[in-house]
Amino acid sequence: MNEGSAAGADRLLDLLHGVRLTPTQRRIAHCLVRHSGAVAYLSAAEVAELAGVSQPSVTRFAMALGHDGYPALRRRLRELTTTAGTDPTDAGNSLQRAVRTEMDNLNRLAGQLADAGRIAEVGTLLAASRPLPVLGLRAAAPLAAYFAYFAAKVHPDVRVLDHGGSLLADRIDQAAAAGATALLAFVLPRYPRETLDALREARDAGLTVVAITDSPVSPATDHAEVVLPAAVGTDLVFDLHTAPMTLAMVVLQAICDATPTETQTRLEAFESSAARRQLFLG
Repeated sequence: MNEGSAAGADRLLDLLHGVRLTPTQRRIAHCLVRHSGAVAYLSAAEVAELAGVSQPSVTRFAMALGHDGYPALRRRLRELTTTAGTDPTDAGNSLQRAVRTEMDNLNRLAGQLADAGRIAEVGTLLAASRPLPVLGLRAAAPLAAYFAYFAAKVHPDVRVLDHGGSLLADRIDQAAAAGATALLAFVLPRYPRETLDALREARDAGLTVVAITDSPVSPATDHAEVVLPAAVGTDLVFDLHTAPMTLAMVVLQAICDATPTETQTRLEAFESSAARRQLFLG
């Protein structure tokens, strides 16, 4: 997604704002956002195939947005994506475009963080969960591990859930039985089925699910009480997770801010232990 496509995606999200969508319609919406540069020129049948839904579902989706059918919605999408376009001569080569897209994703994230109160509430929610389970499967596993590595320095009991299988539900139940009240999940494309199953298990266990995901219309929306979007870069062979990683560290900062005295005490204890054991050269 280049800079123009990213701007078009923002405008598409504005179009969706405040509209109650069914899970199937969210799937279509997510497809439109992910492929904002191309979908305005596709037929309803092609959008249906791309989103993995029926063609009548695409028509109903267009009507839910206030249009009399998909052709009218497509005209609107063309207006949005054309207005959002940029001069291709300024785009640079494909590698530069990929990096600039990440810069744009970070700028969009910075705009979302203008509501600092919402992130503060998330920090308070997660800080109070003892233990704090952190879920991330497949491509999201490194983000969960990175977050948990630092979170463990300020939180007394962080549990990384980075392997699927039948034991995953057991570990969620065990965390709830031990006193967990919330779960932080990283839900990124291609959205492993096991991740969504785990979110359902967490809610059934009484946990409040906070999801860091790539879009406010991602599949995580159906299973999380709190959705924190951060766009994923898609210009290279494999996705770039710069914005989700940044958002993870912002959430960790909010956890620290929610418990400043405990955070300071635990950090001082760690630094003392690290010095005694000579863990670091610098």
